[in-house]
Amino acid sequence: MKVVSVVGARPQLVKLAPIADAFAGTEHQHVIVHTGQHYDADLSDVFFTGLGIPQPDVHLGIGSGSHGVQTGHALAALDPVLAAERPDWVLVYGDTNSTLAATLSAVKQHLRVAHLEAGLRSFNRRMPEEHNRVLTDHAADLLLAPTEEAMRHLAGEGLAARSVLVGDVMVDVCLAVRDAVLAGGKPAALPEGIDPTEPYLVVTLHRAENTDDPERLAALVDALAGLPVPVALLAHPRLTARAEEHGVKLDRGSLRVGRPLPYAGMVAAVLGAAGLITDSGGLQKEAYLLGRPCTTLRPQTEWPETLDGDWNRLVPDPHELGAAPWAAVATRPAPPAPRGEPYGDGRAAREVVRVLTEAGR
Repeated sequence: MKVVSVVGARPQLVKLAPIADAFAGTEHQHVIVHTGQHYDADLSDVFFTGLGIPQPDVHLGIGSGSHGVQTGHALAALDPVLAAERPDWVLVYGDTNSTLAATLSAVKQHLRVAHLEAGLRSFNRRMPEEHNRVLTDHAADLLLAPTEEAMRHLAGEGLAARSVLVGDVMVDVCLAVRDAVLAGGKPAALPEGIDPTEPYLVVTLHRAENTDDPERLAALVDALAGLPVPVALLAHPRLTARAEEHGVKLDRGSLRVGRPLPYAGMVAAVLGAAGLITDSGGLQKEAYLLGRPCTTLRPQTEWPETLDGDWNRLVPDPHELGAAPWAAVATRPAPPAPRGEPYGDGRAAREVVRVLTEAGR
């Protein structure tokens, strides 16, 4: 069996790591195509080296652009690659423009598509990720769902016959890296001014709805800068660019600005933190898996399981809470509620390979 994995952005590279490892122990041919949607070394190269992923067999170098331009360039570049490879499966990951482009290229060439992390829904059609998820699920031949909730979403859209519950491959890599970080005992590489022996928060911010509007971005930065504990802001290139464009100063008040971290570095930073504030989907789940309270700067989440027991709390606008309640939410201690295993037990990647093999016969 030949499988072509198409990836392009940081979250997909993390998901690719356990999949590549699972394929390495088989006789199947696994071809990795990197669209280059994330081209910054902090969001791409460090994940191949840090997670032991084989270097891409094909790197398309798509780069940035509007959603239409980026998707179109990826689609045009993928067409000849998939035509030459003619795999048994095109495996797409998550919800990026690369995901949708690879799906469209494959189905137009009558190649079977499997969607890893199928069935996630925020029900916010203003999010480009939501468009990509829904369109990919309805075009794909096999839907590899991470949770029971995702399976319910797919069934509600008439896609139950194509859906298989495999668990979440992010659990595989997160738990393995957690154990390695704890065994290594090294402190996290935090921005200058953050003392890892004292309480601190980790913050990431990158979504268009939070960064593109100058007033919205300034208000969020004000709220973060006013928190009563040091804040390690691991600044995504999009945030840095928009802040400079809008004249929003990031390094002020409680904020200490650093670069995005490799995956193990991010796990170490979260393990050492009192909590996490983010608008990332993946980091909400990683905070849950690592036992740290998360505050999500969005009105909804694709991972509703993280909301159970107050491990994750949605705060679309900190200013609506008032200064003191916002600080109390953002700095709240880890709740006493136990965490179950809604995302699986860390063996999802092997299940994905098994399901692809069985479905390919």
